[in-house]
Amino acid sequence: MSSLDGIQILVFIALLLLVTPLLGHYIADIFSDKKTVVKRYLGWLEKSCYWAAGVDPQLEMTWKEYAKALGMFNLWGFLFLFFLLLMQGFLPFNPQHFSGISGDLAYNIAISFVTNTNWQSYAGETTLGYLAQMLGLTTQNFLSAATGMATLLVLMRGMTRQGEKTVGNFWRDLVRTIVYLLLPFSILFAIFLVNEGVVQTLSPYVETIGLEGNKQMIPLGPVASQVAIKQLGTNGGGFFNANSAHPYENPSAFTNFLEMFALLIIPAATVYAYGLMISSKKHAWILYALMLTLWMGSLGVSIYAENLANPLLNSLPYLEGKETRFGLANSLLWSVTTTGTSNGSVNAMLSSLSPMAGGSALFNLMLGELIFGGIGVGLCALLMYTLLTIFLSGLMVGRTPAYLGKKIEAREVKWVMLSVLTPSALILLGSGITSILPTALSSISNQGPHGLSEILYAFSSAAGNNGSAFAGLNANTPYYNLMLGTVMLICRGSTLLPSLAIGGLLAEKKAIPPSMGTFSVESLLFAILLGGIILIIGGLTFFPALTLGPLAEHLLMLQKMSF
Repeated sequence: MSSLDGIQILVFIALLLLVTPLLGHYIADIFSDKKTVVKRYLGWLEKSCYWAAGVDPQLEMTWKEYAKALGMFNLWGFLFLFFLLLMQGFLPFNPQHFSGISGDLAYNIAISFVTNTNWQSYAGETTLGYLAQMLGLTTQNFLSAATGMATLLVLMRGMTRQGEKTVGNFWRDLVRTIVYLLLPFSILFAIFLVNEGVVQTLSPYVETIGLEGNKQMIPLGPVASQVAIKQLGTNGGGFFNANSAHPYENPSAFTNFLEMFALLIIPAATVYAYGLMISSKKHAWILYALMLTLWMGSLGVSIYAENLANPLLNSLPYLEGKETRFGLANSLLWSVTTTGTSNGSVNAMLSSLSPMAGGSALFNLMLGELIFGGIGVGLCALLMYTLLTIFLSGLMVGRTPAYLGKKIEAREVKWVMLSVLTPSALILLGSGITSILPTALSSISNQGPHGLSEILYAFSSAAGNNGSAFAGLNANTPYYNLMLGTVMLICRGSTLLPSLAIGGLLAEKKAIPPSMGTFSVESLLFAILLGGIILIIGGLTFFPALTLGPLAEHLLMLQKMSF
């Protein structure tokens, strides 16, 4: 890695640390009753949304009512997108006259985008028309991200409210997230992308003559508007099959840097906003530091692995499958960032990474994508581990566990374990079943441990609602479309429902004053225990699978064996 690459990474981290409190204050303000400048200018749009939907934003909901509203809203979103995809051949804004897609693929895509996964087992430029991309996928990019933020707000209110049965209003949280956060930032980012050369048009594809004299079709479309929200909303689904490696989505080094930065900025700032809303900025900075440490550790492993001599190859660095326009470091920085968040966009072929670098990206997914994670849900995942840490530390010293003054009892811990264990179980069960089914194995292009890594990555990406692909696996088959789609749905529910339930349970409790026996969540000891529990649970759960996959491939590579 060159010194210029190192400077870029340092600038990236410094800029993230600089912007985090600024945007964090903004996020905290828009979800409070404070009068802000943005509310003054966009308040009419917020009120118009309530009027159009016929809902009362002031009506408080219990956590069960909130969960019902959230579930029904996303169910209707799924059905709308599912039938839109089936019928796209009869709909306008389809200049290439693409036909409706198969039922199993429509099921997979609809669940994928409604759950903020954005898994793509299809090539967007050869499968979906403009209406499906705009009204279907881009719309869900906003709604699924807003759903994640709404869930986190319930969990936050559970920490701060006392003796109350209500946790807010789903429609108010959803609309405010879109109107004040996602929409204005996406519009500004899309304008910037267009200025930098990202395509934004409703014109049909252009047929031209290539350098070799052959006819070539140049795909066009409303790209910039989708790229902006796919990055800011931690979605990841690209307009093109090559995603952010395509020059029409990511044309320059400047767009590459800012698109990577856009992956992290809202999830990172949300942690700071959490500290403001619970009146404990120090605790928030500890959570933030832990996330950043895990992110930097993953990046360090990836850089080391990619600069390690490979006996099978005679060149260094190894650029096959990497983003050669911007260098190896940018491919690694993107891979770690996209798997640390619930984004899934890529600017390089993850299957082309060295075994340890690919394994690092895979492990990020297996941890539950709590290294900043997706909007709202990433912090929810980390708070689940936080509650588990508090509970275990309380058992070790024989005191009642309490977090921010709220007792953590059996009911809360049961929901925590449901959230933590469900994705892990589905990753291992799904990968195990797939590894013995001939119809599933026929989709794998590589044998041995690399083939196992492809399967593990697909199920980890689906379970973590990430959406990135290791590649080398033909997932556009009825088996994978149905299997992975179902995993996405169950695991999304295992994050949202426990967060809502715990928020509701904690809101009903009275806060107890701190005492000499209270375990401080603002200490280095807490950070060490929390990090240890995250790594121990991840290590114990997935170490055997990782040993058979990337670790075995790495050791065999050193013995000059490939697959």
